[in-house]
Amino acid sequence: MKKVTVLAFDNILSATITGPMDVFKIAGVTWNLIHEKDLTPCFDVKAVSQDGKDVVCSNGLTIGVSGSMHDVEETDLIVISASLNIEENLTSQTEVTPWLRKHYENGTQIAAVCMGTFLLAHSGLLDGKVATTHWGVADYFKDLFPKVHLKPERLFTDACDLYCSGAYSSCIDLAIYLVEKYYGREMAVQTAKVLVHDIGRISQRPYTPFNFQRNHNDETILASQRMMEENFLQRMDVEKMASDIGMGRRTFERRFKAATGDTPLFYFQRVRVEKAKKILETERKTLDEISFAVGYEDASFFKKVFLKHTGLKPNEYRDKFQRVVDFNF
Repeated sequence: MKKVTVLAFDNILSATITGPMDVFKIAGVTWNLIHEKDLTPCFDVKAVSQDGKDVVCSNGLTIGVSGSMHDVEETDLIVISASLNIEENLTSQTEVTPWLRKHYENGTQIAAVCMGTFLLAHSGLLDGKVATTHWGVADYFKDLFPKVHLKPERLFTDACDLYCSGAYSSCIDLAIYLVEKYYGREMAVQTAKVLVHDIGRISQRPYTPFNFQRNHNDETILASQRMMEENFLQRMDVEKMASDIGMGRRTFERRFKAATGDTPLFYFQRVRVEKAKKILETERKTLDEISFAVGYEDASFFKKVFLKHTGLKPNEYRDKFQRVVDFNF
């Protein structure tokens, strides 16, 4: 049996403790129980806190722990749960980062759930490695940890025995992925079926709203962004837009990319896709109608652009976010 240690804190999201623990606890157990086979538990799981005291979660729930993290001599995997208060967690958990480094150097794998990635990054172990976190705090993470190769579009990442998951519910996806890493695909599929959980989710992009990237001080570029957002039905002419604001095309493109992180054309596509997402979430228009409503005359081209930016085809996006459940099937 693999030993798993879940590191818990006060003001934590309770499911980021209990979710992974439940996944690891049922692996090799519940499926076998249903099919009247011998139980083969795969993991020995316990929760610990920094000082050994029970933790009070953000929802008011108190969760008992098995002891202090300092009581852990050997463990195969440490799972860092997700605190809502990032700054407080980084400043109050001063003993955690050396503890993580010590166990990692001794061969322990580490998985960080959602905003728990901040604490793992604070240890320095993620420097130069790929990681992810919740899409809503991605920019803040990049500012704090520029040496980490953050991939906020990913639901979870795997980098040299260091794992990260992107958001609250993705702790289940990551835990099932780790079941597969340790015990193979069949065990992971059985566990997912028992949980009635969709296996194989890999991206946060369908869930990530476009924030229009206005967190910069270039007023000229901000004006050009507003022009794109207000005139998204018009054909994109980068040359004319640059001329209208008194710049050459190359200067405009370079300055726009420096301010927003995107090229003007890519940004314009994202504006149109965001408009299309709102239609798909609320209306039952055809693909041709939606394409025309956001400025594309070629529906097949629009479909490719939408897939590139969201990871889903338009109809798949509508099914995920607009579906009305019919209980009379």
